[in-house]
Amino acid sequence: MCKSIFLSLIVLTTLITGCAGKQTYRASCASEMDSAWRELDVANVKGFSGSVSYSKAVGLISLGRTMQTVENFDNCIKHARDARYYISQSLQGQ
Repeated sequence: MCKSIFLSLIVLTTLITGCAGKQTYRASCASEMDSAWRELDVANVKGFSGSVSYSKAVGLISLGRTMQTVENFDNCIKHARDARYYISQSLQGQ
């Protein structure tokens, strides 16, 4: 009886700690996604290469929003940063 209570307490503590760890990058994810969305401007895209980079950025922002929704904040940040890179490339026509 005592072992099962102790084991249950350990499992509960582990679950609570795991859920708290997911919140670590929530603000960074939201900030990166907002910045990428603000930088996205089809009017400033230069040439065909720029439109390809723009399309890549839009896809990455969509993936980032999906990762944000399912609380996978590490990948959300990665996709947002990659999208911002492609946005800068599209503005340069590359």
